[in-house]
Amino acid sequence: MDDIAADTIENLTFDELRLGQRAQLVRTLSMADIQAFALVSGDHNPAHLDPEYAEGTRFHGVIAHGMWAGALISSVLGTEFPGPGTIYVAQDLRFHRPVRVGDTLTVTVTVNAKDEATRGVSLDCEVHNQAGEQVVTGRAEVRAPAHKVIRPRPALPRLHLFDPAARLREWVQTVSGAAPVRCAVVHPCDEPSLRGALDAADQGLIEPVLVGPAHRLQSLAGSLGLDLSRHRLVDVPHSHAAAAQGAALAASGEVAMLMKGSLHTDELMQAVLAEPKLRTGRRMSHVFRFDVPAYPKPLLVTDAAINIAPTLEVKADIVRNAITLAQALGVARPRVAILSAVETVTPRIASTLDAAALCKMADRGQISGAVLDGPLAFDNAISAEAARIKGISSPVSGQADILVVPDLEAGNMLAKQLEYLAGASSCGVVLGARVPIALTSRADGADSRVASAALAALLARQTAPEAAA
Repeated sequence: MDDIAADTIENLTFDELRLGQRAQLVRTLSMADIQAFALVSGDHNPAHLDPEYAEGTRFHGVIAHGMWAGALISSVLGTEFPGPGTIYVAQDLRFHRPVRVGDTLTVTVTVNAKDEATRGVSLDCEVHNQAGEQVVTGRAEVRAPAHKVIRPRPALPRLHLFDPAARLREWVQTVSGAAPVRCAVVHPCDEPSLRGALDAADQGLIEPVLVGPAHRLQSLAGSLGLDLSRHRLVDVPHSHAAAAQGAALAASGEVAMLMKGSLHTDELMQAVLAEPKLRTGRRMSHVFRFDVPAYPKPLLVTDAAINIAPTLEVKADIVRNAITLAQALGVARPRVAILSAVETVTPRIASTLDAAALCKMADRGQISGAVLDGPLAFDNAISAEAARIKGISSPVSGQADILVVPDLEAGNMLAKQLEYLAGASSCGVVLGARVPIALTSRADGADSRVASAALAALLARQTAPEAAA
């Protein structure tokens, strides 16, 4: 067949079709294809979706729905051969062997017979895998179009197959495997915080030291069917005492990280600030790690939890802390977008002046290990196309690893929008103290708390490997 423009669809009329003429389509099966077919068709057979179940079948692994290959045949017939105007009359198919994730299928459709009276066309259909083995054979009966059609290719919405909780668990598994880190879990007196701490322990991330009212913790654990016998409890009367005791354990080196339980953030952070041995020369700040369905890589957002209205000096430390985390996550030279409402420097918006100053600090080596650009509006930071339209040439646009927000209010709203409107999964950690602090929202579930523990444990292992249990 002749090539046509990628943005148009062109058919072949009945008169243009010749006996023996053929068309082909090549497609490689992904797990996302299987999931999408299951969502559209409603066929949730575990042989296609449940690896554990599928391993016990005669196929010994997940296979595609048989009609996925049939849908590829339909795609050829409806899109290009014969294409728009074709009426499907009948289809018979015989399935010869399963299709697995990673298999590359070649679909071949060949004109076998034509009927001038009805414009009927019979087509032989064959599907082979990458080894040349027959997967599907059959025959299609269609009524071919009488008139030529050339149409723009329809614009379809992008399909995101994204399970935030599953993606978060997958990432946590990449952090698990090393020795667990001794961690003071401060006042885990509700189900999400206690369960999150124990789940983190079960996954080998932490060796928890539970700091809180012992009777309350034991009563909660009993009501939830959780076993605390393997873990150390430090009995204190209330949340203020738990925060102070947790900070003291970190200051003495008994634990290498802290994890927030069911107390307010300012309670814990005030206790940490009150311990001189936990202070460094750097301002403490919080960094969120987000996995966003519409963005191709993890995104760090800072600071949305600690510093309310940071000065330029504080922002410099916020950036340095975020760079430290990005590098711990394997990004050797992260791209940092300094956000504001606009992408031009103007004295009327103070955050644009701070952004320009931070970039100059990076130029002079006062901030190192990353590529900084700003001020950038949010769209310019995450979309190279938005930057191009606005005439912005930036090494960060569309490739940002870190978003630095102007203040806590902007960061908090951005973080919640990513989670609740964009479907992102999140976890967070505080850097800048002698030990990392897994800091979560009281609304976070156990999975998010485990992921925050994983972030803090990763940092603790790199900064003080001898503190691993």
